[in-house]
Amino acid sequence: MSAANSQPLLIVEDDLALQKQIKWSLDKFDSVTASDRESALAQFRRHKPAVVTMDLGLPPDPDSVSEGFALLQQMLELDPDVKVIVLTGQNDQANALRAVALGAYDFFAKPFEPELLELTIQRAFRLFELQRENRRLQALHQPDALAGLITRDPEMLRICRLIERVAASDATVLLLGESGTGKEVLAQGLHQASKRQGRFVAINCAAIPEALLESELFGYERGAFTGASKTTVGKIETANGGTLMLDEIGDLPQPLQAKLLRFLQERKIERIGGRQEIAIDVRVVCATHQDLKALIADGRFREDLFYRLAEIVVDIPPLRSRQGDAVLLAHAFLRRYSQEQRRGHMTFTDESLRAIERSSWSGNVRQLQNAVKRAVIMAEGNVIALGDIGLPRGDVAQGAESDGAESTDLTLSVIREAAERRAVLAALARTDGNILKAAELLGVSRPTLYDLMHRLSIK
Repeated sequence: MSAANSQPLLIVEDDLALQKQIKWSLDKFDSVTASDRESALAQFRRHKPAVVTMDLGLPPDPDSVSEGFALLQQMLELDPDVKVIVLTGQNDQANALRAVALGAYDFFAKPFEPELLELTIQRAFRLFELQRENRRLQALHQPDALAGLITRDPEMLRICRLIERVAASDATVLLLGESGTGKEVLAQGLHQASKRQGRFVAINCAAIPEALLESELFGYERGAFTGASKTTVGKIETANGGTLMLDEIGDLPQPLQAKLLRFLQERKIERIGGRQEIAIDVRVVCATHQDLKALIADGRFREDLFYRLAEIVVDIPPLRSRQGDAVLLAHAFLRRYSQEQRRGHMTFTDESLRAIERSSWSGNVRQLQNAVKRAVIMAEGNVIALGDIGLPRGDVAQGAESDGAESTDLTLSVIREAAERRAVLAALARTDGNILKAAELLGVSRPTLYDLMHRLSIK
């Protein structure tokens, strides 16, 4: 058994003599064996190996690679973190590269040097263990605000740290950003990180007619108006002990702005038709895509309410400004929707990834999510092409022109570090976090990429 890992090595080889030879040469590892796809999957499910070595040519057609690729995809679907090392013939580099593109960790041509294979397996075990430990530490120390957020962008990570810091307080938080940037995800993360025992309750101020909005927020007593046949609790009271999110706060009618201001000052409400004040302990989070200061200048939003809401202001950057996040999110959405639609293991073409990277994404994460879901449904095969995503050429061109403003700091070291960071984040996003493929894309070795990631504090 590997000293670094309690999970075994799985050796998949149909040539029993070669299977024994491989197992003997790797005797320092605790290993299990299989000779075909069915037995390999059984061993995989039973032992949950961290590392697998496998031949692509498996029964019933060992001269073909169809069984090997099917097994590779099934194992990666069962455990995306497994490190698969493909053993191929001397003249089979094309299939080896295809296997790496599908998610294999590395490949070796037969006959291979046992010492080199052993070293590669040791590194694979070590990487598997580091990734598992990283997930464990994240589960222990990562703020809950990050749970629903997928990002490597430095500004978004800074925002998550800010959310963590303010979560324990009762400060009112104002989330600003374009539609689809993830304001509700951050609001839910804030609630989870606060450890409040009550519910997270959200209401969209723009989606409810003005005549109904007051009763939705504050509730009403029986007989307060025609049709009020029973006493009904409002959203504010429902969120007592928890968090209330007022989405699109810029559309709140002015009469309700005054009533909301009074509640924020006194933390008490009266239901419509009621005479009794009800004390409410609730965390208030507001969100809008509008410029509230411009609304104040136009007389459409109360300035005193703004300052009451803006105790903590969080500006959420649009997707086009987040380094590498568009492709990173696209991969995550692809995994989710290909599983939901039972489409198997799906991938993007390089052209479609470049288009996702360059698009301006005016609808931000919501637009990207819808585009990937549509592509999964409409794609004829298991590869998402540019046409499947449905990006207008103008949108891609616009995004290419706005790849980010140049830094005003002309210090070469600062410019070099910023360029390296953009390149590494883009490569990791485009390859869905596969270090080997990202290193190849960047034209560096894996150790060099690890050093870069450590120096740039990229996880």
